[in-house]
Amino acid sequence: MPTIEQIRAARALIGWSQKDLADHADLSQTGIARIENGTNRPNSSTIARITSAFDKADIEFIGENGVRKRTNEVQILRGKNAMSDFLDDVYETAVRYGAKNKPTEVFLSNVVHQNWIKWMGGERWKNHTDRMTRDKDLMDVRIIVKEGDHNFPTTAYSKYKWIEEKFFNEKSFYSYHDRLAFLNFGEEELTISIMKQPDFAKGYRDLFLIAWNTLAYDPPLK
Repeated sequence: MPTIEQIRAARALIGWSQKDLADHADLSQTGIARIENGTNRPNSSTIARITSAFDKADIEFIGENGVRKRTNEVQILRGKNAMSDFLDDVYETAVRYGAKNKPTEVFLSNVVHQNWIKWMGGERWKNHTDRMTRDKDLMDVRIIVKEGDHNFPTTAYSKYKWIEEKFFNEKSFYSYHDRLAFLNFGEEELTISIMKQPDFAKGYRDLFLIAWNTLAYDPPLK
C-alpha cells in the first residue's frame, strides 16, 4: 500500500495533478485530495485503483518511501482484468501518439477473437470496439488470423488477412507504438507480457509487414 508521500511523489514524477490521478483511477478529485491531506483513509479497492493507474503510467513504489518510473521493462498482467487493462493501454497509447496524417501502427498476429471476447467480457468488449471505431483515423490496425476464420468483429476499424494454418498458433503477438506484447491464453488463466522496447516493437512490425505482403492474403468474399 503506497503512503501519502509516495502518492504525491508519484504524481510529481509524471506531472499529474490530483484531477489527472482521479481521472486515471476513476475516482473523484475530492477523494484524492482527502487521501493526500489525511482526512480520508482509503479502502483496499480505492488503493488498488490508484496503484493500477500509476502502474499503467510505468510508476512503481519501492518500500515505504521510494517511487520510480520503469524504463524498458516487461510488465506482466494476469487475472480477470488483464485483458481490459491491456486494451485500455492499447487504446490510450494509439490515441496519444496517433494522428490522421501519421496513424499509430497497431499490428496483431495469431489472433483468435473468441479468446479476446472470453477474457474481456461482452460489455467491456463492446465499449472497447466502440472507442476504437470512434478514433479509427488515428490508428492503422491490421490483424492476421488463421485461414478459414470468418470471425471479423473489428472490421469497423481493422484490416484482416488470412495466413495458412501451418504458420499459425494461438500465441498472440500485439505491437503498438513502442510496445510489443505477448498474449498466452490458457483454459483458466491469461498472461499478457508487455515489453516497452521501441526497437523490438518496430522490428516485429517490420516482420509483420513482410508476412502481410507476402504470406498473408485477403479472405475470399462469402
